[in-house]
Amino acid sequence: MSAVEQYARAHIVTDAAQDPPAVPVALRYDPETDPRKVHITLPGHHEWAFARDLLEQGLRAPATAGDVSIWPCGRVQAVMEFHSPKGVAVVQFDSKALIRFLRRTYLAAPVSN
Repeated sequence: MSAVEQYARAHIVTDAAQDPPAVPVALRYDPETDPRKVHITLPGHHEWAFARDLLEQGLRAPATAGDVSIWPCGRVQAVMEFHSPKGVAVVQFDSKALIRFLRRTYLAAPVSN
């Protein structure tokens, strides 16, 4: 089994008058290290690790586990909210980038019961 890495573009959600430009985000899954978790790295080397099934659930309906919340936003976007002692980051993705990543993780390591 090999690790899955994918880069996506996302928008940091702010209260600014203009939308900030899209930023690169790294999506990573390593079935050798932890087959149940995915990792998302935002600019500035801010990394969150959370359950792969949370990502799957959050693409269909609002889902929360610990410091991470994910929910669909319309038909083609998804929002992730990350909490840390330094504050909150809210990031909006095209859902198809997350779905493509999730599918690749299942090819690398199918769900085991």
